[in-house]
Order: sequence, then structure tokens, then C-alpha cells
Amino acid sequence: MSDEVILKTVNLKKVYNPESMNAVTALHDVNVEVHKGEFLGVMGPSGSGKSTFINMISTMDYPTDGRVYINEKNVMNMSANEIGKFRYENLGFIFQDFNLLDTHTMFENIAMPLTLAKVDPKKIETMVEDIAAKLNITNLLNKIPPECSGGQKQRAAICRALINNPGLIVADEPTGALDSENSEELMELFEKMNRESGATIVMVTHDSFVASFTSRLIFIKDGAISREITREGMDQDTYFRKIVEISSSSRTRRKTA
Repeated sequence: MSDEVILKTVNLKKVYNPESMNAVTALHDVNVEVHKGEFLGVMGPSGSGKSTFINMISTMDYPTDGRVYINEKNVMNMSANEIGKFRYENLGFIFQDFNLLDTHTMFENIAMPLTLAKVDPKKIETMVEDIAAKLNITNLLNKIPPECSGGQKQRAAICRALINNPGLIVADEPTGALDSENSEELMELFEKMNRESGATIVMVTHDSFVASFTSRLIFIKDGAISREITREGMDQDTYFRKIVEISSSSRTRRKTA
């Protein structure tokens, strides 16, 4: 991990229905820095604000107040067209439900960011074949998603996220639709990408085991960061037990409050 800051949020705040009596503050004064090559996990109970946070940093939604910097650029100051171009060039997205188009082949799904960016078709073919080979799904490129397993579809989704060599990969519950075997395989792949390729990853998860693959973990509660731990100096089993301890303590406090 380098000293270079890839992502930075400053006093991030999100209020839904701000003019209504039913206004809900989903995030308030959230300050986070993510360094190049870091694997950051985000955990929190349902309704804590973690999904809102991931939407803010992935430019899918706008904060009510505060700023989001990606590669030192304030994305909140960009126009809709600039945001769209910025996403293709800087961000890779991996979702729980894969977000693949069932009527398109795996090749076409993986190539989508490049197609939208109007990359030369011959270059697209080479890039898709290269990334598919790295994730061992070359034999699936002519199939459509319904013909593939959940694990295979998630690998294709990862290929799509990586195809433009993004500076930041945003993963929202990437193991949510996978069984335990495929979840572990996916997380080992993420860890390898982070360790060997220096990929910068921000991942939301509710699963303590999945979270144990990260290098740092923040806990969001009631729209604010309540706790932060790093894996530094801990093996994965120790880190996992620490995560479980913190998560269990948080649940116990909610029940007794």
C-alpha cells in the first residue's frame, strides 16, 4: 500500500426527504481516506448507512453535503456527462446480483465499459480475451449468463469491473448471491488481486468471514463510523475473531439499549 490517496470523503452527509417531516439522515460527517493498494471493508447492520456510503463513493448518488474526491478530483463538481466518462475511466463495479445482461454473451457483458467508451473493437477483443484468461472463464465467453453458474457469473462481473484497469474497485455485497465455497474462492481472488496487482478495493459486506480478507475495516452505525480496525500484525483467523467480537458486541448493545 502506498501513501497515495485514491479516495477521500470529507464530512459526507446524506439526508433523504430533507424538506419533509419524515427526513432521514442516512450519513453524517463521514470522513474516510483510502490509499492506493488498500483493501477496505465496510460493515454495519441493516439501515446503518453502509449502502448509502457505497452509493456516494461510486458516484451513483449525490450527498446532501460534504465532498468526495477520487484521484484528487472532486466528483461532486462534475456534470452528468463528466461523471459518466469518469466512471468508465476510473471505477470498476461489482454487485451482489452480478448486473449482467441475460440477452448478451459473457463477452459482450465484459466488453460493455469499453464499448461505451468507444474503444476500438479489435482492441476490445484482445482485452476481453486477456482478462477472461486470467479469471479462467475463456470457455464461457460465447455463453449467456443464464447458462452459467453463480460463481461463473461473478467472475464475469469481476472481468467487467477490471477491463478498463480502474483506479478503484467498488464491491457491494459481492458474495451475497454465492454459496460458501464460491464465496471463499471469490474472496481469495480479491485478496490475490489486491496483493499481486495492487488493486484498490472498497467492499461492503455483512459477513464477518468475508470481511476477514480485507486489510482494514470500518464499522458504520446510525450513519457514522463507530469503529475501525486494521489487520496489520494479525493472521486471518485472529482478524476474523476480532471482527466477530466487535459485531457481536454491537448487536448485544442494541438489544440491551
